[in-house]
Amino acid sequence: MKNLSLTHVIRESSLKDNAPLLILFHGYGSDENDLFSFASELPEELFIVSARAPYPMQPYGNAWYAINFDADKGKWSDNEQAIESRDLIAKFIDEVIAEYPVNKDSVSLLGFSQGTILSYAVALTYPEKINNVIALSGYINEDLFKTQPEDHYKHLNFYCSHGSVDQVIPVDWARKSPEFLSALNIKHKYSEFPVGHGVAPQNFYELKEWLTNLL
Repeated sequence: MKNLSLTHVIRESSLKDNAPLLILFHGYGSDENDLFSFASELPEELFIVSARAPYPMQPYGNAWYAINFDADKGKWSDNEQAIESRDLIAKFIDEVIAEYPVNKDSVSLLGFSQGTILSYAVALTYPEKINNVIALSGYINEDLFKTQPEDHYKHLNFYCSHGSVDQVIPVDWARKSPEFLSALNIKHKYSEFPVGHGVAPQNFYELKEWLTNLL
């Protein structure tokens, strides 16, 4: 674990140099070991980095930004903190590319829940840093970025999925993502699975196939 701006764990690639990079961003209240369990099942040529969110929670876990569950509509997100984390992730991507033997032109992000919300925000704010995004159980928060001209996004590709009975982030919020991405002519695939706030086995197999086909 190198001394970069975010604590992280890595799985090295089978390639000695210029490996495609996949960075994982966990959800609220979790840590870098959560999504890292995916690593052993993903293509061996991927160099995988799983990052820990910067805000420790009590008694355990971490957050990318604060959520106040007592606010109006049941939830209130600290968008200023989220934007700070968005920019921290962008810096972290640069650090990872400088530190590890990866291909700066093959960078994929995989997020879950809060990690997905930020993966959307990073890709739509800094599209020049990103190629592909796997967005699991999250949604697009338009308060976290300003839309850029379409031609800035033409190389991007998104895989978006959600549980149809998600009790944490309503599926209706996720269903707005394909419409938003289509309006910008961004390539994407959207799938739903009959689960709650989690990743069903068939969901994992589909995202794995999607990502493998892009490598």
